[in-house]
Amino acid sequence: MTTNTAHAVHQIARPTGFPSAADFTYASSPVPRPGPGTALVENLLLSVDPYHRGMMDGGEGGFELNTPLEGRSVGRVLASRDPGLREGDLVFHRAGWRTHALVTLGVDGTRKLRGHDGVPLEAYLSILGGTGLTAYAALTRTAALRSGEDLFVSAAAGGVGTATGHIARLLGARRIIGSAGSAAKVRHLTGTLGFDAAFDYHDGPVGEQLALAAPDGIDVYVDNVGGDHLEGAIDSLREYGRVAWVGAISTYHGDRSPAAPRNLFEVVHKSLRLEGVLVRNHTNLQDELEDFLVPHLRSGRVGTDTTVVQGFEGTVEAFLGMLRGDNLGKMLVRIGA
Repeated sequence: MTTNTAHAVHQIARPTGFPSAADFTYASSPVPRPGPGTALVENLLLSVDPYHRGMMDGGEGGFELNTPLEGRSVGRVLASRDPGLREGDLVFHRAGWRTHALVTLGVDGTRKLRGHDGVPLEAYLSILGGTGLTAYAALTRTAALRSGEDLFVSAAAGGVGTATGHIARLLGARRIIGSAGSAAKVRHLTGTLGFDAAFDYHDGPVGEQLALAAPDGIDVYVDNVGGDHLEGAIDSLREYGRVAWVGAISTYHGDRSPAAPRNLFEVVHKSLRLEGVLVRNHTNLQDELEDFLVPHLRSGRVGTDTTVVQGFEGTVEAFLGMLRGDNLGKMLVRIGA
């Protein structure tokens, strides 16, 4: 890669089921020049996220073919004609999956990073980024977790799951239970991240395993999976329990409609509350999130929990690996120093 050439990932075909590398291509073009009101950013870190899979099917709000894909990114301003951005500024923006981008402060989520001393750059795309903001909103706004309550989180070893565990502990959760997709991830949850209990959902029915891990029930469920996980959680939720539904990764490569739990009437019987979480509705919490977490990141009590792939040419494989569950924590791609 040269400094006068920009590189981008294009989607060239609609996936059928699980995506493959053949659905994408790497394209090159001259580095763009900033026009009035824009700044040229060299991307340093890219995020690959589960929500990208749904957008790859096209339709309203989906990705167009043969154009650079979008995604969360952190980059450094190389040149600017935006009065709010100067050369050298670090910015968060959504024109990722490319090496260079033109951005405008305040447009499409573009913001200048506050640059907290002692906080690694990876944090701004993990626990201080969209994944952490999702977890924070789910716990403090949607589910309103209270000190002393018990929490279950699915896909707990992923980006949102690990952030949920950290934040719930800081909020005073009594017991935190997680599900994951391998024995190694279960060990990581209990041995490294401090979960009180965890299980591999491949080892048996989720509802039965959750009942063993939380015999007295749970108060809050942060759902990243849907399907049998949601059904099992409804069975274990105590009266007036809450579900913050973030995603349904169990359905991303086939039927777009999650399997409906067979015990939905328990929502009425137990006076449960189920509410979806869209991070774009909670961007006003960004400064609150950083003020809450930065002291704990500096002290080492909370980590960034990332799996980092080196080199822009690894972007597609990083995305596919994230969908396979190869990552611990948030999957990122580092393309600059």
